[in-house]
Amino acid sequence: MSVGAPFPLHQELPGWELFWALLEVRPDPEGAGAAQLAALRREVCELARASLEGIDLSAHATVAAMRKLFRAAGTDPTRYRPASEALLRRVLKGEDLPEIHPLVDVNNCLSVELAVPCCVATEGTFTPPLLFRAGLPGESYESLRGPFNLEGKPLLLDAEGPLDTPITGGVRVKVTPETRRAWLVAYLPEGVVPRERCAAALAALLARSPVADVTGG
Repeated sequence: MSVGAPFPLHQELPGWELFWALLEVRPDPEGAGAAQLAALRREVCELARASLEGIDLSAHATVAAMRKLFRAAGTDPTRYRPASEALLRRVLKGEDLPEIHPLVDVNNCLSVELAVPCCVATEGTFTPPLLFRAGLPGESYESLRGPFNLEGKPLLLDAEGPLDTPITGGVRVKVTPETRRAWLVAYLPEGVVPRERCAAALAALLARSPVADVTGG
């Protein structure tokens, strides 16, 4: 069982800690949410650029720890970058986080702020118990980028098969415009980013842009 998991989760990969939170989109009758989220995305990007100015990402403690975990699972993190590092690199080039969906936007802000891969999976698209292990030879899934080879990649599965990797999300669990509730999972390097820090960062983001509530986790 993974500490903090709200359902049975078996971990075969050492050194990881998975943080879970069930998010629900708040009603927004006055339409203020989009502007709040836009401001939050800008703030998170500006803070990341300021805090990482002149720093080689490979020397960043969390980025380095995540790369080490990827190598241990069997994949080259400079070829298949953790989703968080890919986001950070785009932000440091001057790109802003895109507007996608309130829950996805909060997820991306958390990923940039903590430098850890995060995923949102629509509630009801997977069935516990879950397994977290390295992908096996021949394993693949339909990712948000298209067909994706999962061999040697850190991989989250249920009885139906692969549902997410901290490189690119799976189509099966993706958030759609109709999604109101989704599980956020943050992939944390154990001993580097504690679950408590992740929970506090998520709470702070939602306080600055109250577009969703944490209803479980």
